[in-house]
Amino acid sequence: MSGHSKWATIKHKKAATDAKRGKMFTRIIKEIMIAARNGGDPDMNPRLRTAITAAKGVSMPSDNIKKAIMRGTGELEGGQIDEVMFEGYGPGGAAVLVNVATDNRNRTVSEIRHCFSKNGGNLGEQGSVAWMFERKSQIIISKENASDEDTIMAIVLDAGADDLRDDGDSWEVLSAPENHEAVAQAIEKAKIPTESSEIAMVAKNLVKLEGKNASAMLRLNEALEDSDDVQSVYSNFDIDESELEAIA
Repeated sequence: MSGHSKWATIKHKKAATDAKRGKMFTRIIKEIMIAARNGGDPDMNPRLRTAITAAKGVSMPSDNIKKAIMRGTGELEGGQIDEVMFEGYGPGGAAVLVNVATDNRNRTVSEIRHCFSKNGGNLGEQGSVAWMFERKSQIIISKENASDEDTIMAIVLDAGADDLRDDGDSWEVLSAPENHEAVAQAIEKAKIPTESSEIAMVAKNLVKLEGKNASAMLRLNEALEDSDDVQSVYSNFDIDESELEAIA
């Protein structure tokens, strides 16, 4: 199981819990607001289309979506949100990227730095770890919904995907960002449910973590994900499945 997929699996399992707490609504609303700065018409704005799809995926009311778009375009007040990517190192030298959406950058910097230092990591300078990642379309499909590799491979590769990876209980579909919609639509047309579908930062290489470093890395992940301003967290760690289950 590759580290970034394992990371994605952990993240989206937690996202299901966040959705129950309403936190997922908040994150998606911020993403819609940020995306809408480049135009409020989803037909002309791919990032906004993706955000709206995510909103519908968690049954967000259409009125909430509409107001978030209007805040982003400036038609309503309350759209002053900055998008910032923090970079740092976690326990054992794992690289970490933290994407935040905040209305108070100073507060957020302090919170993110505290999360790193309290959980065995260090907040780095801009550019310190970003080079270890690639911006990719990443779609996760449970094998319960699509068990046949040849079938799913034919669907996604014909639609423009670059790779299909076997990650144990799931498939990871990787594509260039510009092919995200075409691949996602091909999967939807085949009536195959997805666990997640997003433009993500995918690690080029992995760092093996064991024992205390593995446990501490997962604690750091949880602390960062629990921050109200954090939209996404990415890392290049790799932990054996057996150890991951033991920690969980």
